[in-house]
Amino acid sequence: MIATLTFLGNATAASAATPAAQDATASTVQNDVFWKDTTGNPIYSQGGGVLKVGATYYWYGAKYNGAVTYYNNPAKGKNGDTSFSAITIYSSTDLAHWKFEGNALTTSDIGGGWVGRIGVAHNPTTGKYVLISQLNSELVFATSSTPNGHFTKAGTQSNIANVSTGMSGDQSLFTDDDGKAYLAFSNKSGRSHLYVAPLRTSDFLHVDTAVNIANSSSGGREGNIMFKHDGTYYFCSSDLHGWNASHTYCITSSNISSGYSSEFVLQGTDADFSHVTQTGLAFTVTGSAGSFVMFGGDRWSDFAGNGLGYNDWLPITFNGKTPVFHSLSQWNVDAASGTWSVGSGNNYVLNPSAEADRVAQTTLAGWTNSGTANGNHLGGHTGRWALSQRSSSAYNASMYQNISLPNGTYTLSAWVQSSGGQKAANIFAKNFGASELDHSINQSIGSWTEVSITGITVTTGSIQVGVSSEANANNWVNVDDFSLVRAG
Repeated sequence: MIATLTFLGNATAASAATPAAQDATASTVQNDVFWKDTTGNPIYSQGGGVLKVGATYYWYGAKYNGAVTYYNNPAKGKNGDTSFSAITIYSSTDLAHWKFEGNALTTSDIGGGWVGRIGVAHNPTTGKYVLISQLNSELVFATSSTPNGHFTKAGTQSNIANVSTGMSGDQSLFTDDDGKAYLAFSNKSGRSHLYVAPLRTSDFLHVDTAVNIANSSSGGREGNIMFKHDGTYYFCSSDLHGWNASHTYCITSSNISSGYSSEFVLQGTDADFSHVTQTGLAFTVTGSAGSFVMFGGDRWSDFAGNGLGYNDWLPITFNGKTPVFHSLSQWNVDAASGTWSVGSGNNYVLNPSAEADRVAQTTLAGWTNSGTANGNHLGGHTGRWALSQRSSSAYNASMYQNISLPNGTYTLSAWVQSSGGQKAANIFAKNFGASELDHSINQSIGSWTEVSITGITVTTGSIQVGVSSEANANNWVNVDDFSLVRAG
């Protein structure tokens, strides 16, 4: 089956197919890069959560020493240094510019080892902001009088009642409309059981008895997050792919503790495995003109080597009760109005660097094959993988995407290597309302080289882009970092 990739720019949660004009107050979210704070320093925040206080969003996450290493030299590849440095705090009013507020906790406060899956909630009884995180095989609690202050360790918990293995595997913190806080999680060691557990109402310093809301029959679920829309709870998770990207799987219910639906794949996460991320955090953005759910994907590139950046945030909208994930490399957000639109610099190619698939494949996520010489190849221009065509016998092959997009003029670019010697090898664009445009790559190209096709005027609302080869035995091409961006 040939897949058609459709990009929707959404104005409100009620109209998933209606583009919003960019408002003068909108700010740009740029994914697939390392984010920096308002002073120009790299943002280190993984496996965290967001709390809104007034008009300000506070983002809490872990800074790992290996993240610093990878940021300084991503070309060296992934590392295994998950040692904890700090739980960081960043703040923003527009969801695009983040100010570093300081560290909530450091090794001096809670020691070292594994720290992650962090959330903060405000307890209305004590008035305290309560932080909960995994700390090795336990949960650690800490409190602060302000959302951006230094937190003080308040205790640990080594067992959650009614959990098959006694403790959470992955987790996130969810605060309901009535102010009650819950831990949404899977069990440690296997992650095949999914749970919701309330935090102790009086102070949020203990996770009370859990309710087993579902069991996975597909090898477990992790990266657990929860959000709510129009009275429905959505509990979403990832595959057990280690540090790699995954589809996003969801179950739903009108009751937080029971009656959940069968599992389904979140629409829009299939073609590039949730924009090459794992479920990390989620929260609702509500403004004067609409609302949507912010999906905060963790790209664990420091430990998976799967490209650039640690944080990719994307909008989720709704067709009735059905959530729709919008995979965008660039988009505009207006937090005050609760609206968003596709960015002028958005790359319309999904899985453009072949990083979603994580292992050797002959059919890549988001791409359609013709011929049998297609696959991925270790040693990409960025990240680990690149698209590849090669065979020990003569072949005809192509890999392509059919993309629905707004009419306009576009530039198609890609980074290539080639053995040379093919009868024909091309990066191509066609079926856009004019004659096919090609860039030949059938010459010897030993080093990664960028090639481009400019002036692609789309008049049909769609285009097919890709790579094709008519080649002799042992001829090959590698193609990475496809980009289809609107010009001007």
